[in-house]
Amino acid sequence: MHRGLDGAPRSRAVMTAYILAIDQGTTSSRAILFDAEGAPVARAQRELRQAYPRDGWVEQDPEDIWTDTLAVVRECLDRAGLAAEAVAAIGIANQRETTVLWERATGRPVHNAIVWQDRRTVELCDTLREAGHEPLVRARTGLLLDPYFSATKLRWLLDHVPDDRSRAAAGELCFGTVDSFLLFRLTGGAVHAADATNAARTMLFDLGAQRWGPDLLDLFAVPAAVLPTVMDNCADFGTTDPALFGAAIPIAGMAGDQHAALIGQACFEPGMVKSTYGTGCFALVNTGTDRVFSDHRLLTTMAYRINGRPTYALEGSVFSAGSAIQWLRDELGLLAHARDSAAMAASVPDNGGVYLVPAFTGLGAPYWDARARGAILGLTRNASAAHLVRAALEAQGYQTRDLLAAMAADMGGPPRALRVDGGLVENDWVCAFLADINGLPVERPAVTETTAQGAAYLAGLGVGVYTDLGAVAKAWRRERRFEPAMTVAERDRLYAGWTKAVGRVLHDPEGKEL
Repeated sequence: MHRGLDGAPRSRAVMTAYILAIDQGTTSSRAILFDAEGAPVARAQRELRQAYPRDGWVEQDPEDIWTDTLAVVRECLDRAGLAAEAVAAIGIANQRETTVLWERATGRPVHNAIVWQDRRTVELCDTLREAGHEPLVRARTGLLLDPYFSATKLRWLLDHVPDDRSRAAAGELCFGTVDSFLLFRLTGGAVHAADATNAARTMLFDLGAQRWGPDLLDLFAVPAAVLPTVMDNCADFGTTDPALFGAAIPIAGMAGDQHAALIGQACFEPGMVKSTYGTGCFALVNTGTDRVFSDHRLLTTMAYRINGRPTYALEGSVFSAGSAIQWLRDELGLLAHARDSAAMAASVPDNGGVYLVPAFTGLGAPYWDARARGAILGLTRNASAAHLVRAALEAQGYQTRDLLAAMAADMGGPPRALRVDGGLVENDWVCAFLADINGLPVERPAVTETTAQGAAYLAGLGVGVYTDLGAVAKAWRRERRFEPAMTVAERDRLYAGWTKAVGRVLHDPEGKEL
C-alpha cells in the first residue's frame, strides 16, 4: 500500500495511472500526459496571443488563457485515447507574476491580464524606492522593487479600472496569478487559492512568516479580501468540474513555472542549479532551508514548500531569451523557423564583433533596469543575418554567465554543473556555447519539458504515485552532457564585449543613458 504526502493510503491502481500536467506559459498553453515513470505519452499545445497597447505594456486576454487550456487538455486526452477517469491527478505550472483580477460570482475578468514583462508601473516603483521602502520589501519578500512582480500590477488595476477598489474591498473580486485563475475556473469557482511559490512572486508574501504580509498590503494598498489562500505545492486543490472533461479529476500539485522546472530537474540538494530557456531565462540555485539574501542583486525566493516546510532558492531572472529568437523570426524575417538558428550561427566562424542586448522590456538580474531597451552593437558592413542570429544565441550564454557569476559570489563558489531545460536548449549549438562561455558542464535531461514534468511530479507526490522527493530524483535522466572546450582567454574576451554592450543600454536613476 502506497501513501501520499498527506499520509492517506493509495491503492495500487494509482501507481499505474497517468498524471496530466498543464503548463500555461507566456507564449503558449500546453498539456502533457505523463505515465507513472515520468515519461510523456501525449501532448497538445496552442500559441497564446499577446497585446502591446503601449510602449512597455504587455497584456493577454484571460479568456484566451482559459479556452486554450481547456482545448489542450481535451486534445491531449483524445490523443492518448484516455478518459478523464484514467488520470490520477492534474498538476499546474504557470507563467509567474502575470496578474489577473476577476469577479468572484461569475469568474469574469475585469481587465486583460497584465503580463510579467509589463513595465507600466516603473514610476510607482521609483516613487516607492525613493521613499525608502525597498529595504522592507526585500527583507519581507526577498524581491526588489520592480514592475516585474505582481503587487504594483494589482495596484494599477485597483486604481485604474472603475469601481475595482471598492469591489475588491467588499470581497467581490479575486486576485491571482495564472495558477489561481485556472484553479478557480477548473473547480467551477469552488477554490480560490495559490501555491506558495506563486505567492512568493507577488511582492505581497512574507517569506519568513509564510503568509501575506499586512505591512506589504498596506504599502501597496491591497485589500486582504481580494487575496487567495496560500497552500503547499502538493495539496488538495479540489477537483475539476465534472462537466469540463467528463469526470472530476483531483488537482494535487501547483507551482510557478521556474519552481516546477527545479522540481523537474530534481535539484533537491543545496547548490544544485537549473536554468530554463523559454520566453525568458531563469536560473535557480537551491539554498535549502536557509533564506540567502544576495549581495549581487539576485532574488531570494521559494524553491518549493512541501508538508508545510519551505525550501528556498536564489534566482536570477532574464526577461528575454527565446523571445529574442522569435523577434528575429517574426519581426525581422531572418529565420523561417527557430530551429534554423543553430545552422545559421554555425555558418559564420565567430560573432564578427556583433552583440545583441535583448532588453526589449528592460533588463532583469543582475542589472534591474526597467528603462533599458534593446540594442545591436558592433555592426560593420561585413555583418550578416547569420551574425545577428549568432549574437542572439550568444546573448543567452552571456546572460547566464551574469547570473551564475552572481550566484557563485553569493554561494561561495560556482556549481559543479548546470542543468538546462526549455525549448531553446533543444538547440545543440546553444548548449555547447553555454558550456563554453561559463566554463561548466551543461546537462540536458532526457525530457526537456521539465516545467510540465515538475508539475506532474508534484501532483504525483500529492496522490502517492511518488513516495517522496528521493523517488523523483531517481526518475531524472540525463540525455547529454556538454563539456566546455573554449579557452579561458577567448571566453573572457567575448564576455568583456558583452559587458561593454550592456553598459551602452543601461540608464541612471533619472532615466538617462549612461
